[in-house]
Amino acid sequence: MLHLAAVALLALALLGALLLLAQVLSLRRHLAGTMPAAPAPGAISVLKPLCGVDDQLEANLASFAALEWPAFEVLLGVRSTADAAFPVALAFSRRDPRFRVVVQRGEPGANPKVNQLITLEAEARHGILVVSDSNVRVAPDYLREIAALFEEPSVGLVTHLIAGAGERRLGSTLDHLHLTGFVAPAVVAAKRLAGRDIVVGKSMAFRRQDLAALGGFAAAKDVLAEDYVLGTLISRRLGKRVAVARRPVVNVSVSRSLSDFVDRYARWAVLHRTTTGRAVHLAQAILNPILLAAAALALEPRPATALAFGATCAAKTALEGAAGRALRPGGFALSQLALVPLKDLLLAWAWGRAFWQSEVEWRGNRLRVMEGTRVAVSPAPHEAAWDGARTRPAA
Repeated sequence: MLHLAAVALLALALLGALLLLAQVLSLRRHLAGTMPAAPAPGAISVLKPLCGVDDQLEANLASFAALEWPAFEVLLGVRSTADAAFPVALAFSRRDPRFRVVVQRGEPGANPKVNQLITLEAEARHGILVVSDSNVRVAPDYLREIAALFEEPSVGLVTHLIAGAGERRLGSTLDHLHLTGFVAPAVVAAKRLAGRDIVVGKSMAFRRQDLAALGGFAAAKDVLAEDYVLGTLISRRLGKRVAVARRPVVNVSVSRSLSDFVDRYARWAVLHRTTTGRAVHLAQAILNPILLAAAALALEPRPATALAFGATCAAKTALEGAAGRALRPGGFALSQLALVPLKDLLLAWAWGRAFWQSEVEWRGNRLRVMEGTRVAVSPAPHEAAWDGARTRPAA
């Protein structure tokens, strides 16, 4: 007879699998919805902070040049002209007058990305501001759907689901499995089933006046999870809601290594723990049924628990495969889906580590993350986090 603790872990794993099934079903219903009606034309500013040369950066930028919208600009932000992305951005601005290069002015906060956004916000000319990460590729109707969703006055922020593409190395494959197979369904389910807004920072759009009412991007200058904070402020201060667009944006990653993947999600886990608290972070384990089944197998290494572990892996793999087919052409190959158990066990390590870790490294900066993802900059062992860096206490 199985140990009671092993039975409890397997029961939780089953519950987690059922919750993940509900997420995937929510995703499919969301994607089956109709596109919003054609919006009134209006000019839009796309703010794109750059930091180094991402995989296929030129092709990513070219997707914005192909946008089907009558009036828009793309502001390509760099921290300095020494950034490796600067020549690429400059070349685009010379070929297409809708693209402008904007060099960051000052360092008002501890979040390097938000520092760029503060300058880009000041330089933007239009009434809708769209934040788009440099490794994002979009469909031609990207701006049309954003503008259409803003036709509803109660919408204060528009965000997008993510589908990964272009992976060739292990880290990129694991990243795309998680973004496409877990994160995207979770964003939809949180909204449809729990009424909770989750903002994906890779693509988020604001009306200029709404953002200004929050204090602009400067409101998030000293937090690392600026998407979470701004999404929360939209609801709490303005009484507006977050809309999730139907068409996903594409996260392009080709050559991310396994260590890159682990480092990224170790950082994400710290952000999750500092935004939600330890109790909620602990409860998040239920959405990793492979971890729970593996713990049951370790506790009770018998054929029955081994069979349960295998069934759990198969179920979780099938669910991520279904989400992949819904979000990206052709879905994932079987050889890629076979990596789901490895991915989830690595994510479990990052999740557990976050209970005692509070320091992360991001964009070359070592940051100490405090409650609410407020950050202070810590110098790296061999050099300062950036030129002239100083430790900034949380406000």
